[in-house]
Amino acid sequence: MNARNLTRPNLVRTLSSVFGGSLKIPVQLFASKNFHHSESCEHGSQVDEKFIEELKTPEDKPKLEFRGSNFDFPCLNKRFIDGPEPNYQKIKGGYRLFICKEPYKFYYNGGLLPEFELAYETWGTLNKDRSNAILLFTGLSASSHAASQEDNKLPGWWEKFIGPGCALDTNKFFVICVNQLGGCYGTTGPSSINPLTEKQYATNFPMVSVKDMVTVQKILVESLGIKKLYAAVGASLGGMCSVTMAALYPEMVSRLVSLSSSSKAHPTAIAFRYLQRRCIMEDPIWNRGHYYDGEYPLRGTKLAREIATMTYRSGIEWEKRFGRVRIPGEPPSLCHNFEIEQYIEYQGVQYATKLDANTLLYLSKAMDLFDLNEYFDDCEDKNGLNRVKCPTLVMGITTDMLFPVQQQRDLAEGLRRAGNESVTYYELNSIYGHDTFLLDLSNIGTALKGFLETQMAVNGHLSKHRIAE
Repeated sequence: MNARNLTRPNLVRTLSSVFGGSLKIPVQLFASKNFHHSESCEHGSQVDEKFIEELKTPEDKPKLEFRGSNFDFPCLNKRFIDGPEPNYQKIKGGYRLFICKEPYKFYYNGGLLPEFELAYETWGTLNKDRSNAILLFTGLSASSHAASQEDNKLPGWWEKFIGPGCALDTNKFFVICVNQLGGCYGTTGPSSINPLTEKQYATNFPMVSVKDMVTVQKILVESLGIKKLYAAVGASLGGMCSVTMAALYPEMVSRLVSLSSSSKAHPTAIAFRYLQRRCIMEDPIWNRGHYYDGEYPLRGTKLAREIATMTYRSGIEWEKRFGRVRIPGEPPSLCHNFEIEQYIEYQGVQYATKLDANTLLYLSKAMDLFDLNEYFDDCEDKNGLNRVKCPTLVMGITTDMLFPVQQQRDLAEGLRRAGNESVTYYELNSIYGHDTFLLDLSNIGTALKGFLETQMAVNGHLSKHRIAE
C-alpha cells in the first residue's frame, strides 16, 4: 500500500503494521538527511516529507536555552596619571595679537582672506640689533602657549624646554611662538568670524598650506623689526614649517632645527590623518562644518583623537606601561576590559573639545598635502633642499610611526647631497614614539641647547673655506 494514499491520522499506525505491528517509528528516521520521499522502505512503502513536521510532537522538539549579555555600557573615562603626557591647554587669552588688515592670498585654489590675526607669545628679551630671535613653530594640536609667562602662568606644551638656562635659553634668546594659521587659539581659522558675513568661516575657510603658515609668520616677524632669525625651530608640523622657512627665505634663517618631521608627508601618515578626518566628517552633527550655532561634533572628534593617540605613541611604551593588564572587577564585555582601552578612551574625551574639529581637518590636510619641492615647481631648480645652506639639526625617533625615522635620515642626507656641510643628525631610541619631542627633555633638550649655543658648526664651516682659499 502506498503511504501517499493514507489519511494523515492513520499514517503512523499503518507504517507500524507494515513493519511488524508493534514497531515504534522514531522521528529521527523521518528527519534523517538520508531519508527522502522517493526512497522505498524495506517492504516497499514510501513516505512524503511534507508530513514529517506534523509527526513531531512538542515532546520530541529539543528545549532551547539562551543566556546573553545585558550591558550597561558604562565605558567610564578615567584619567591615567602614570606615565608622561603632553601638556596642551585650551588657551582663551594671555597672548598678543598681530592684526594684518591687508588681504592675504592663499597658496591653494586662489583663496583670499580680507584680513587675518595671529596670536603669539614671547619669552626673553630682543637684543639691540634684533639678532637673537628664535621662531618656534608649533605642531598640529598646540597653541602659542609653549611656556608659562607673565600674562598666562599655566604650564605650556614645552614648559621645560623654554626659560633661563633651558634648551631655548631666555637669558640669551628671544623666543616667539605663534598659533598656526587655521588654528583656534586666537589666530584666524575656521572658527573665526568672517568680517564680511559676521558668521564663522567654518568650511568656507580657504584651504591652508604649510607655505601659508610660514608666510604669515614671516610677516609677523618682520613687523617686530627682525630681519634675520637666529633659528627656526619646529617639530612635527612645526618641523615642516621650519624646513620650509629655511628654503623659502634662506637669507632670513641662520640655523634650522627639524624634529620628528620631513620634507614631505609619508603615505602612512596620510592614511592615519584621513581616518581622523572621516571620523569627524561622518558625524551628523558636524553638519558640513557649520556647527557653531548648534551642538559640537563630539563623537566624531573624540574618535579622531583616539586614532591620533595611537600614532603619537609606540607599542613598546604601551607594552611596558599597560601590557594586558585588565581593569579590576570588570567582567568581559564590549566595553573596557583592558587599561589600554580605557587610556585611549580618556585621551579622546580629554582632547576632543580642546582643538576645534574644523581646525583639525584643515591643519591635518595641510600636513598631508605638504611636499617642499612643490613650492618650487616654477623654478629651474625644483629641489627645495638645495636652498637650505644654514647649519641644520635633524632629529629622528626610531619608534615614530607618524614620521618614520627613515624620513629624518632622508632629510639629513638630502641636505648633505645638496651641499650643506653643516648638518647634524641624531637618532633617538625612545619608547615614546612621535611624542618624544614633547617629553624627552634629557635627549631632545640637550641636543637642541648644544646645537643652538655652540659655534663649532658655523666656525668650522667658515675655517674650512678660509684654509681652502
